Parts: sequence; C-alpha cells; structure tokens
Amino acid sequence: MKKLTAIILAAIMMFALCACGGNNPGNSEVSYDIPEGKQIPDDAVLDVTISSHASWPYDENWKVWEYIKEAIGGTVNVNAVPASDFGTKVTLLVADPDSLPDVFGFQVKHGNFNDYCEQGAFLPLDDYDEFLPDYNEFWNSRPENEQWMKKTRKGADGKIYYAPIYGMDRSTNIMAWLYRKDIFEKHSLKTPETIDELYEVCRKLKEIYPDSYPFCIRSGFSNINVIGSSWKPNFRYDAYYDFENEKWSYGATESEVMLDIVTFLRKMVDEKLIPQDFFTINTNSWQELVSTERGFIMPEYQVRIDFFNNIARGNNPEFTMAAMKPPYADNGTGVAMVNKWNYDPMGFAVSNTGDAESIANAFRYLNWFYTDEGSEIISWGKEGETFEVVDGKKRFILPNEGDSAKLLYGFQTIGTYLRVDSEAIDASVSEEQAATTDFILEHTYPEFDPTRYLSFSSAEATKISDYNTTIKTFVEENIMKFVIGQRPLAEWDSFQEELKSLPVDELLNIYKEAHDRVKD
Repeated sequence: MKKLTAIILAAIMMFALCACGGNNPGNSEVSYDIPEGKQIPDDAVLDVTISSHASWPYDENWKVWEYIKEAIGGTVNVNAVPASDFGTKVTLLVADPDSLPDVFGFQVKHGNFNDYCEQGAFLPLDDYDEFLPDYNEFWNSRPENEQWMKKTRKGADGKIYYAPIYGMDRSTNIMAWLYRKDIFEKHSLKTPETIDELYEVCRKLKEIYPDSYPFCIRSGFSNINVIGSSWKPNFRYDAYYDFENEKWSYGATESEVMLDIVTFLRKMVDEKLIPQDFFTINTNSWQELVSTERGFIMPEYQVRIDFFNNIARGNNPEFTMAAMKPPYADNGTGVAMVNKWNYDPMGFAVSNTGDAESIANAFRYLNWFYTDEGSEIISWGKEGETFEVVDGKKRFILPNEGDSAKLLYGFQTIGTYLRVDSEAIDASVSEEQAATTDFILEHTYPEFDPTRYLSFSSAEATKISDYNTTIKTFVEENIMKFVIGQRPLAEWDSFQEELKSLPVDELLNIYKEAHDRVKD
C-alpha cells in the first residue's frame, strides 16, 4: 500500500511538472465554431466523471441528463463512480494525466483536493473569465449577503477551483429545532422559549410518557455545534470564528459558556430526559425513539419533517413533526438561533488536461449552469414533460404517489446543478415542509463558520490534523465524562487548566491565517 501511495504521489508531481508547466493552457487563443444555442462544437467530446450517491444512483435515462447533453452540444460522456469508490478513483485519475476527465463532479470535495490544486491538477475559475461570462455576471449580480456561497469555494491561494453552488442552501443541511406539534397540542403544552422552559416541558413530557426521552438528541457533539447559539452567538465546542467579536476561539476554553452547556446536558442525563447514549446513539435506534412516542423535541435536519411524518402517519394520522423557534439560555448572551449548517458540498472542478480546446469546453460547460436557460433546465426541465403550470405556479409532474423529482427525473442529484431555482427546491418537498423553510432560515445565523470551508496548504493541513487529533480527543473525552457523570463538575477548573497545555493557540492561528486570505 505504501509503495502504491509513493507511486501515485510521484506521478502527481510529474503531472504538475509536465501537464502544467506553470502555464494556463486554457488561456491560449482557442478558435472554433460553436453552433448557435450550444456551448461546444458538434465534434467536441467532453468527459465528465461524477460521484454516484447510493440513495439516488446515477441513471443515464434521467431526463435532467438528456436536457443537459442536448443544451451543451457535442458529445458529453458521463462516467458515474459509486461514492464509496470515488475517492480512490479520483486519486488514480489525477495520477495519470492521460486518463483525466475534463470535468469532475464531486459529491463532497475530495480530501486531497487542495493538494491537487497546488500541484496543478485542477484549474482556477478566476483565470478563465473569457469562458465564464454568465458565471461572472450572475455572481456579480448577487447581493453581499449571498456572496458567502462563492467565498466558501476559495482555495489556499485565494482562487476558486471548485465551482460554487447557488440556491441549495434553501434545501441542503438546513438545521432547526423540531418538535411533536400534535403531542404538544394534545397536552396543552407551550413550546419552550428558554432553555429553562425546555427543561421544564421535558419533565412534564417524561411524567406523561415515562419511557420517553423528551429531548431526543443524537450526534451529541455535532448538535452542540448546531445549537451553540442558544448560549452564545456562533458558539461551537471546538474551533470557530466568533463573528460578534471578530476573532477566532475554541469553545471548550470559554469556561462559563461551555460549563453552562455541560451542566444543562448533565441535568438532562441525570433525569433521563435525553437518550443516555446521545453522543453515540446510532441513527436507526434514534429513529425508532422518535417514531414511537418516545422523543418529542430535537435539533435536526429540516428534511426530518417529511421523513417522520411520512413514516408515522400510516399508524398515527395525527403524527406531526414541525419546526419551532429555538430556545435560548437566559445567560445574557443566548439567542433564539441555530448556527448555519445549510451548505451544499457538491461541486465541479475543471481538470488541467493540457489541451486548450478541451479546457475551454469544460469551462463553457460550467458556465452554462449559471445561465438563465441552464438554471431553468436543471431546476425544472421542460414544461409538459417534467413540470406543468397550475394556477400560475410550476409543479413537477409526478404520475404515481410517492414519486419524487429527484428519483424520477434526476433533479438535484450529483453533477446536475450549480444554480438552482428556489421555487423548484420548495416544489421538491411537501407543502408542509416547504412552509417551514422561511421560518427556519429566519432563525439561522447568516454567517457560515469558516472552519467548514477553509482551504489549507498541505503543510497547514498536516498541522491542523495533528493539533485536532490531540485537542479534540482530549476535549471530547472529558466533556463526555462530565456530561454522563464519570467526572465530577467540581473538576471543571482543573479541566480548563489542562486545556492550556494543548496547542490551541497554534491551531487557531492557522485558521486565522487561512481565513485572512479569503475573507475580503
């Protein structure tokens, strides 16, 4: 295995020297005929390699790919690789420049992506404006509060190698406080406005349903970072950017806030108001609690509204999962917000194949997705085939109950979108869930934590990995012990002293330097 890795790395280095040569081959003059209404010449061949999601595996017969290929022109070959094999496939393809596709469509940016950019395997959009007029026009037209979508795609050198997604923040990874609305109405309970009220209503629910865990939280550490703003804006237990105070911080070292959260969770564990294994509970066990009258309040993905309602209503027509306003801690800094999580990690990258015409075609391909025509097609398809207009409003044509536009036509699947119409996103889910989106986003912090998108040089990435291994292991181990009662809260100050011996400042300094490169 080590020998294979060494061969691959050597090949990548040779690729950087031979294929790139320090030049931008796509910038050389390219002159050829493109048919009117198309993006590439009739005789051009564009190879696109994408990741195929297990839940909606690539289908060459999907209408969305038919429409994309028709609009682009030439010949577009799509090679779909199972997500489980995609990382290995990318590494092997990058190691052999002759096998590189023109475009990669990633479900999630490959772990070595920044290294590949450093080595010249991928090309920055910033250097190919002549092929990206609609991309630039579109992003220049967007207001400042939407520019974070583009900023999240900057590489370690400040350039964009990973095409930014627009619109999917209205769908992907939206986090909210959810609750069983029907249970609250049945027992005349008021949704809690504060963390103290959350505790009290959980106690009442526990009295009514003794076998329940009313605050039915899972993925403990991840969800601490989702609901951290209930105690302090933008708060996370690990490294995060404090937008309010414009500085980098490590949450576990903020003694008072972190202790408030730990004390609250400890109390919930002691009184069995929360699953005892909420840090590690598996998804199936958690789903069973929620769907069988044993879980009533939780920070979760918005899509869980449809998920649980669709499953449970077969046996209980009254079952209603809904969104509620986030409760806040009455500590002087808590706010009724969740931290921003709604970021779509999908994207495209253009390979440095060394062929000027192929590179031009690849950037033209990306550019089309940002055009009005491209956005309409990849969002809705064609009227009469994939959507219809009823009472002046578009809706997808779904012949059978249970059909979805994603599985039926391929909309919003990996490699099929960059700029998406928000109305198409709402039309992809139930009206009940779609009606909650604006409410949830009103209670979501607009700033996206930079730790979730910053790009690092290979040297920086190595240091971050080393530091995080040391710090997070220690922090998570001890926080869990405090919460479940294996370490007494009387030792909290000792824990804080122990933290001071770890390289927290060194870690935060790397984040700061990387953030400084892209924040303006």
